[in-house]
Amino acid sequence: MSIISLVYHDVVPPGQFAGSGFPGRDADIYKFERPEFEHHLEAIEKAPHRGEVLLLDRAALEIGPNAVLFTFDDGGASALSTAALLESHGWRAHFFVTTDYIGKPAFLTVDQIRELRARGHVVGSHSCSHPPRISHCSQQQLEREWRESARALSEILGTKIRVASVPGGYYLKRVAEAAAAAGIEVLFNSEPTSRVERVNGCLVLGRYSIRQGVSAEAAARIASGDWPPRLRQYVFWNSKKIAKHLAGSYYIALRKSVLNKIACKLSRRGLGDDACSDAQFRSSSSK
Repeated sequence: MSIISLVYHDVVPPGQFAGSGFPGRDADIYKFERPEFEHHLEAIEKAPHRGEVLLLDRAALEIGPNAVLFTFDDGGASALSTAALLESHGWRAHFFVTTDYIGKPAFLTVDQIRELRARGHVVGSHSCSHPPRISHCSQQQLEREWRESARALSEILGTKIRVASVPGGYYLKRVAEAAAAAGIEVLFNSEPTSRVERVNGCLVLGRYSIRQGVSAEAAARIASGDWPPRLRQYVFWNSKKIAKHLAGSYYIALRKSVLNKIACKLSRRGLGDDACSDAQFRSSSSK
């Protein structure tokens, strides 16, 4: 079974990056302005050889080859407007909620989470607290992140939570084992692969990260299963694995610095050099 899963985060009106999800320029790099996201959807819809856009909310669900799954991490307040854009194409998506942030500014409320589910989208866990290195959490904390987040969403929606995604990009088998123990049947991580694995009965799927700088055409090629853009992500991801191993806990600070530099370059296109100073100033409080 081959599944192409795309991971986005927030979709915001032009220039309003602080209005949804985690704050800071290094978080903003994962957010799309609405017109650009609309271009992505149009390109993906027209992509040749693309599989059907589907939902995966049960481990036993049978799907066709090269299926495409949309996923959105964090649980930012833009989820409902993003859902409307997807619905205009006849699509539904998976929205993963960081439950400690429910009802806080720039994040989904309880009523909005219920509305998402009522409109046919899958709502799942993105952990409780969004730990920066979830694979390095103690076993007790790891179990709490999945168990308590699934419980909170289950109470809101009145149904079992079957699906989750790993926050922060840190994944080890023990993360999936803890998720499976909490009743999660489908777990998305951020490794760029279409392969599907099974850990203690839980399906584990990789995802291709779509962030600022990834063009609509590139996203459409990934959704079509073209190997060159997928290979580039695979090589980049594995180089990050080496950096994470060598840098240990310092990797996150290094990542913030690099992403802030990227955000500065993007900001200069329309916001001027002051945006770069703002990015560096706020980096310590970012996601």
